Amino acid sequence: MYPYVRMLKELWINRNAPRLQILQPHISTHRIWPWDLDPWRELNNGRTLTLFDLGRVPMSLRMGFRAVAKANGWGITVAGNSTRYRRRVTLFTKLTQVSRVVGWDGRFAYIEQSFWRGDDCTAHMLLRSAFISKGCIVPPAQVLTALGQNPESPPLPQWIRDWIAADHERPWPPQR
Repeated sequence: MYPYVRMLKELWINRNAPRLQILQPHISTHRIWPWDLDPWRELNNGRTLTLFDLGRVPMSLRMGFRAVAKANGWGITVAGNSTRYRRRVTLFTKLTQVSRVVGWDGRFAYIEQSFWRGDDCTAHMLLRSAFISKGCIVPPAQVLTALGQNPESPPLPQWIRDWIAADHERPWPPQR
């Protein structure tokens, strides 16, 4: 089940947090509960992706996206991701999550998220996100202009450009 109570908690905690500029990180902390575990008593890989939502949604609200989205009939969706799982995370572990927008191109925003246990990174994700309106993609520069922020993206790091290029080579639809 989706962690609606935890999401409400994150939204409540961040309701008066300072506004973020587009490239500023959002930092949050999370505890791993029994319902987050898989049969091997560690954080479930799918739940990790869901817990990353608990950083992205408050981050977007702190950037002012809710009001702009409502005014323009926009939404936001995940359009792809790549995740590295590097450390075992077990029951009651407290993790710090860092979520930040790295940059954007003509169609997508690229968001980097990571979980940390002290100085040790346990998981890292690159996510491609699209702003949408009635089934169409809204260019990120248009969204940033509406947010009152600089619509020019900083240069994307080479590893992200490589990921984008590799994804273009991936066949779609896949073979059955």
